[in-house]
Amino acid sequence: MGSDPQYAKWPLLPLAQHVFALTNPYAIKPAQQSASKSLQDAISEHKMAPLYRYLAHPTEGVLNCIPESATAGTSRTAPPSKPLSRKSSMISTKSPISSITMPWDEDLYEKLKAENDKELKECQKEEEEAVEKAGDTEIQAARGKRADFYARVADKDKAIAAYEAVFEKTGVLGTKIDLVLAIIRMGLFYGDKVLVKKHVERAKTLVETGGDWDRRNRLKAYEGLHLLTVRSYNLAAPLLLDSLSTFTSYELCTYSSLVVYSVLAGSVSLKRVDFKSKVVDAPEIKAILGDGEDKILALSGALSAGPSSTADKMAVEGSSTTVVNLTTLGAADGPDATEAAVDFSPLATLVSSLYNGRYKDFFGALAKVEEQFLTQERYLHEHKNWFIREMRLRAYSQLLQSYRVVGLESMASDFGVSVNFLDRDLAKFIAAGRIPCTIDRVAGRGGIIETNRPDDKNKQYQDVVRQGDQLITKLQKYGQAVRLRGSERA
Repeated sequence: MGSDPQYAKWPLLPLAQHVFALTNPYAIKPAQQSASKSLQDAISEHKMAPLYRYLAHPTEGVLNCIPESATAGTSRTAPPSKPLSRKSSMISTKSPISSITMPWDEDLYEKLKAENDKELKECQKEEEEAVEKAGDTEIQAARGKRADFYARVADKDKAIAAYEAVFEKTGVLGTKIDLVLAIIRMGLFYGDKVLVKKHVERAKTLVETGGDWDRRNRLKAYEGLHLLTVRSYNLAAPLLLDSLSTFTSYELCTYSSLVVYSVLAGSVSLKRVDFKSKVVDAPEIKAILGDGEDKILALSGALSAGPSSTADKMAVEGSSTTVVNLTTLGAADGPDATEAAVDFSPLATLVSSLYNGRYKDFFGALAKVEEQFLTQERYLHEHKNWFIREMRLRAYSQLLQSYRVVGLESMASDFGVSVNFLDRDLAKFIAAGRIPCTIDRVAGRGGIIETNRPDDKNKQYQDVVRQGDQLITKLQKYGQAVRLRGSERA
């Protein structure tokens, strides 16, 4: 058994989503107003002076591109702020256009800053007293309190430095892992992918030296979410799907968000057999996306335990009126402690229609998933166009895999799109070598699509020839290098 997680409360990652919503052109105005209020309330409640300055400062704040006049005597002509950088995924675009802005209040900032300075002095005093009168445990506790303070107010550089200082003086492996996970969350908060990648690898090294079961599972969710942000969906899918049954990292994201990330990553990257077992039939996903009997069976555990007896079925039927909402279990305290209801129906339709070959429904669900999830989530927004393109490719490939020749009009009808759209869309994938087929607009009625996939034996033969050529080339280069070295010795 490992110790309870430490340093797991700060920073509040939902605040980064609120910042993203303020600059997201796809967000509706009520959502932006709600995000602005939640953000300002959190800044005041937790005395987040550094974050307030980072966001709202008239000339340096990332949200206020054009400074506003603070007083009547201030000149209305002011120099433009620095151009925004996409290095931070808190910002949805380089030039955010939003009707909702965060006003800058100099008095409020000075008040928050004074309170921060006062709290820091108390932390310093506590640490000095611990050094004089107490032992190493109390000293580390005082240093950890300082690090948590910097994380709470979202001062990235100072928080990381403070966590590193605690790390250097800590001998407990579990605490070291918790400190690295805290640094990862700080990187996720500001969208620093390089920092997150570095410390994910660092955490994996620590876990491999003897990390406990809970921290191993928590790291899966952290790594999976990082891989999602760098578009490695094929690597993220197994980690996120494995995290569903043992998820405890509520400081990272909500359970409903994890379900969305897992389903999307699995849908775009898993092979059909794995997609069936890990997404379509997974009890944890059916408990959220399922409807009717499947959902109740998944919630009761009967689905994962196999066929139930008659008594079990009766028990399930009797408990159908009290279904547990898994998306609210273990919700952490914070600005979003009461999670809003999420409509998973577009996601459920996307999964079922893709697997069952209902391509018209699939295209409709894909559009709704883009509108409801891909454009609204800061971790998904950056790669939404790639995801939509890859999902269309997957659906096209799945249908064409079963036929040698398909009518263009027939396939367009199956997908609910026009012939011209399908022709243009397929042409892009064919030109890129993603779909092995050709389009003949003259043959047949309205044109045909003819697949030209090589059979297994021909493919194996071509692979052997290609690999043999590569081997011969490497041997020739090696021989030349050996001859040169021999001539030098002579």
